[in-house]
Formats: sequence, C-alpha cells, structure tokens
Amino acid sequence: MAKINTVLGQILPGELGPTLVHEHCVIGFSGWECDPLPGGLSRAEMIEHCIQALLPARDLGLQSIIEATPPDLGRDVEILKAVSESTGVHIICSTGRYTEEYGKWAYLTQRHKLGACDLQSELYDAFMYEITVGIGRSGVRAGAIKVATSQNRMAPCEEAVLAAAARASKETCVPIITHTEGGTLGPEQAKFLLDHGVAPERIMIGHMCDNLGSDYQGDQKEVMQTGASMAYDRFGLEVYVNDDKRVEALAALIGEGYAEKIMISHDYVGASLGRGGMWPNRLPKQIEALVPNWSYTNIFRRILPALKKAGITDQQIHTLMVENPRRLLGSA
Repeated sequence: MAKINTVLGQILPGELGPTLVHEHCVIGFSGWECDPLPGGLSRAEMIEHCIQALLPARDLGLQSIIEATPPDLGRDVEILKAVSESTGVHIICSTGRYTEEYGKWAYLTQRHKLGACDLQSELYDAFMYEITVGIGRSGVRAGAIKVATSQNRMAPCEEAVLAAAARASKETCVPIITHTEGGTLGPEQAKFLLDHGVAPERIMIGHMCDNLGSDYQGDQKEVMQTGASMAYDRFGLEVYVNDDKRVEALAALIGEGYAEKIMISHDYVGASLGRGGMWPNRLPKQIEALVPNWSYTNIFRRILPALKKAGITDQQIHTLMVENPRRLLGSA
C-alpha cells in the first residue's frame, strides 16, 4: 500500500480520516519580500494564528489537510511542521507552481530564453527532488503537486508546469491538484493531464465551484466523466459564489451519482506574509463582512448540516471527506 508524505513523515492512507483537500496555512503573494516596510506578523505569530484556526476544526473531526501553497506563493514547511506538531492534524504539503500572472517566473523564463535550461525538464527535476528527497534542508517531502492555469487560457509556462507535473506524478504516484482561475479550463486541465499519462484517480481539478453559471454542470460533469475528480473547495469564500448555491449544486451532482468524484474544502488562509492580513479576524471590516464564514470549520459547522438537510446521507459525506481523499492520495 502506498504511503503518503506529510510534513512530519509518511502515513498510511487509512490514517487520513476526514480531510480538507485544498487549504493554506501561510501565503505570501509574489513581491511581498521586496516591501521595505513589510509589517505583518512574526513567524511565531503566524504559527499561533494557524494553530488557533485549525484546533476548532480538529475538535469537529478534521484529521488531515492538503496544504496547497506552492513554492512561489510563500510555502514555509517549518511553519507547517510546527502547526502539525501542535495540532496533531496531518499536513500534506505541495510542490508545483502558480499562474503566469501571480507566480514567480523570471528566473526560469529568462534562463529559458537564453537557452540555459529547458523549462519543462527543469520544473520536472524540481518536483521530483521535492517529492523524493525533500524541500530544502527540512527533510519534508511533498505529497501533492499544485498546478494552475489562467482565466480561459493556458500560458506556455503553465503548460510546462502541467507537463512536468504529469511526468512526476506518473513516476511517484503523487497526485496533482489544480487551481482553475474563475473555474475555467477544468475540462482542458483534466484532458491535458490524462493525455500525458496521469492516472485519473490522481487528478483533482480545483475551484470548480467558482463557476456556477448556466452551463456549470456541463464543465463539471465533463471533468468527472474523464475519471478525474473535482473539488468544491471555496466554501466560505462567498465573494465568488454564495455557499447556499454551492450546496444546492453539490447536492444535485451527488444525487446524480457523482459522489465518488467530488471533494470539498475552503481554500482558507491562516496567515499571510507582508503587510495586511488574509484571515477573517484581521481583514478590514468591509471585507470581513463579505466572508464571515470563511474558516477551516465552515464545512463542519454549516455545510455538512446543509447537505444533510438537502438529503445527502452520512455515507455520501464520508465518501466526500474520507474515501475520495484517501483514493486521491493513497491509491497505488
């Protein structure tokens, strides 16, 4: 049986328990480190914020999260280790890269332009190293590969990331989780990864609940009909879509027999690097009012009861939160 890399070592799939499949502890948007007056929280304060945010979710039954922060969004595995040690929550961290617009690309793209590297090969080498050897000198090995595409387009650097991720996933069985901008290109991401040989059970297309327009079911069903999974992973981020609409759409899909292809999460951020904050109790009041339910606990407190009220069974919820993440992370 395949073991799963966590920030504190490997675990068996059966140890995952209820899992949130797309969360963040700490994020820093590109360029935060160039601010001469960064302000913000100290490392100790960031760790404490994340601990205090995770503990209530743990007490409600959470056992594991996939921490979806790639290297170019401020991933900090030492913080993740401290949070996992304190809370007892398993944290699976990610290798990978973010979008053309928001990721850190100048180092690779300039070297590529000068003929100093092949973009896809160098990305592949980096992903493999972080999965099989470790991240920096931490000894922590990544347990997921995070990839991303832009709104309605796949930039050349993003295509290289998906191709490199496909190679690494095929060789290591580590799953690929994705960011779709505005819920677009989900079917295209799934097709690209499958065409590059990734096992469908190792693919989770993210943020599909951001696209609940008139044809949302077409894109979502197209993803799931490939054999890949998708995520309703922005519960609480109601600046994009109201949670009630997400629950209604999710319940409809489960009712049509898609429960085994869907996972749920929040895309929550425990703390941020640089000035300002991205956690609810530190957001400006006008923004806080828009996302009062954004937290690691929202699914346990509000969404699961709403799904049950809509007729979803305990077994179907167990499928969403336990069986599907276990299949994604732990299938051989």
